[in-house]
Amino acid sequence: MKCGKPIKREEDEYCRDCARVLRGYEQGKSVWTHTGSVPRAIYQFKFHNKRYHAKLFAGEMARLHGEWIYKCNVEVIVPVPLHSARRRKRGFNQAELLARELGKRMRIPVDEKMVYRIRNTKPQKQLDGRERQENLKGAFAVSRRRRYPKNVLLVDDIYTTGSTVHRISGLLKKAGVQKVYFITISIGQDK
Repeated sequence: MKCGKPIKREEDEYCRDCARVLRGYEQGKSVWTHTGSVPRAIYQFKFHNKRYHAKLFAGEMARLHGEWIYKCNVEVIVPVPLHSARRRKRGFNQAELLARELGKRMRIPVDEKMVYRIRNTKPQKQLDGRERQENLKGAFAVSRRRRYPKNVLLVDDIYTTGSTVHRISGLLKKAGVQKVYFITISIGQDK
């Protein structure tokens, strides 16, 4: 598995989603498929202030994929940012909480300021793949600094089409990051 989705045939290197589109990141992992009780747990985490879920989710990320994170030589963990208006409304950024918890468990620094959202976009869940890509144009920026880490791990809650991770990965690589990996709580099912 490259992105965490199941590969249908043993001889395939990528799931159907990843094979269709060249992505800006190297590889990604997810803890669960976005089915069963997982969507409800994430919904509670994000929209019903169940911040303590971050410890459970990050614990599973570390338990299941900690060895992979170390093998990727991740130097910094970066949460996918929320726009300030959405953050004020929600009261927190769920990706940031996950990143902090994962960073503590893995003893890897977290940089919450490396990537920021400069445009308040429509929620991605309302859009199809093409609309998601359009929605994210000009939505993110990377902070200016003298030195960027070689390997970064992006943290988000859900991987659906990969538009967000792909967009941020491209910006990080333009800035000087060599390899971008991602980890999420769940991943959408291969359609």
